[in-house]
Amino acid sequence: MTIIDSEFADVPTPSGPMRTYVFRPVAPGRYPGLILYSEIFQVTGPIRRTAALLAGHGFVVAVPEIYHEFEPAGTVLPYDTAGAERGNTLKTTKPLAGYDCDSRAALEFLRGHPHCTGRTGVIGICIGGHLAFRAAMNPGVVAAVCFYATDIHKRSLGLGMNDNTLDRIPEITGELLMIWGRQDPHVPTEGRAKIHAALAAADTHFTWHEFNGAHAFLRDEGARYDPELALQSYGLALGLFRRKLGEGDLRAEATTSSGNRH
Repeated sequence: MTIIDSEFADVPTPSGPMRTYVFRPVAPGRYPGLILYSEIFQVTGPIRRTAALLAGHGFVVAVPEIYHEFEPAGTVLPYDTAGAERGNTLKTTKPLAGYDCDSRAALEFLRGHPHCTGRTGVIGICIGGHLAFRAAMNPGVVAAVCFYATDIHKRSLGLGMNDNTLDRIPEITGELLMIWGRQDPHVPTEGRAKIHAALAAADTHFTWHEFNGAHAFLRDEGARYDPELALQSYGLALGLFRRKLGEGDLRAEATTSSGNRH
């Protein structure tokens, strides 16, 4: 399926306009929507290719710039030491409420997009995995995929580094797909165990996958890229989104007591 990647919108938020890129099928019609949350480097080449892959499978994909308050629209941080330092500094400079306001604004924008059915899911990578996790707390988000979500176990997202993500897990009503690399030093074994225990205690509907992979194994640049794990992971993500966002997963209306069943 051919897609285009030239659309963008400056979505209004309480902290200023948020540049948001839209990838969608060219074929006419309306498609389920996905918010894709990037790594700390914003909308890089690998993130654009991930968005294009998802869109090519029949989704309208919106990719917001997560640091829009601090960087000019269109800013991409490089995959180097300086880029990582800037991204990590901004991660704990931005207030937690700012991330949440951005998620609500992005979801409202996507649901109102003329090519979107209004059914929405979220997906994110690294810090974006954490942001997708929190976005899943919004009503109407029926599926979320989180790739090696950082800082959940440390409660260290946002200004003050004291987030409440673990406490708010009961607000998640959709289905989660959690994907991790066992050789990822950013989310060690004990950190993953803490998140798993919290999800289980809240009776969250989730699936958990741990691969023998490093942090950033999904990113198709750099030495840590693992094409085989990336392919498997994309398959898992697309399977969830097709099942939860397509019409086939809608609950059937209850039959009346007088009706016949066949």
